[in-house]
Amino acid sequence: MPATDINVTQALHARRSVRAFTDKPVDPALLKEIFAAAQRAPSGGNLQPWQATVLTGAPWQAVKDAVAVRIAMGREGYEPEYDIYPKGLTEPWDARRFGVGEALYASLGIPREDKAGRLAQFMDNYRGFGAPVMLFLHCSRIMGPPQWSDMGMWLQSVMLLLVEHGLASCPQECWAMYGATVRRTLALDDGQILFTGLAIGHADPAAAVNQWAVPRAPLDEVIDWQGF
Repeated sequence: MPATDINVTQALHARRSVRAFTDKPVDPALLKEIFAAAQRAPSGGNLQPWQATVLTGAPWQAVKDAVAVRIAMGREGYEPEYDIYPKGLTEPWDARRFGVGEALYASLGIPREDKAGRLAQFMDNYRGFGAPVMLFLHCSRIMGPPQWSDMGMWLQSVMLLLVEHGLASCPQECWAMYGATVRRTLALDDGQILFTGLAIGHADPAAAVNQWAVPRAPLDEVIDWQGF
């Protein structure tokens, strides 16, 4: 698929975490082009600490099947790589997290008392929302917070390039809850730590879950201007 006529600002506004994909396959040659361009992402000391495993077809299904077994075990099945959210999350961050979750379920018409409906939607995380491609981003365990920041810049570069080429994505740290299972299925050694998944594919434009507006904090909450 050729690149669309879109600039970086437009790509930033167009990018969203897509939670309903079509089953249309993604051209692997295009993915290689996107990943090659993303290699220009900055990293401290040019370490380029990011490593990714990209799956489709049977290997992707194998991960879904392996994690489904752990999910069926309940809390005993958890194998978290790290705390996805800080313990004791305070305001304004707790309100932002709660608000986006409620808005998501509202877009689907799932009320708070519909526990089964909410659980079913949550479980769709572990099917990649139907995406035909899953990227698992990982790095060496010797890497620290600065290198995790580098991984985030690489990931953002990939997501914006996907938008440029008419594709969609959803970053999914939820896979880290079953990190050891994912790593075993991918044949990654214990020297690697799983950061996140990234579902990749074509967005389903008719899905309500892909249409609700995701709020962002106003600048005065996040920027402190000094000397201007």
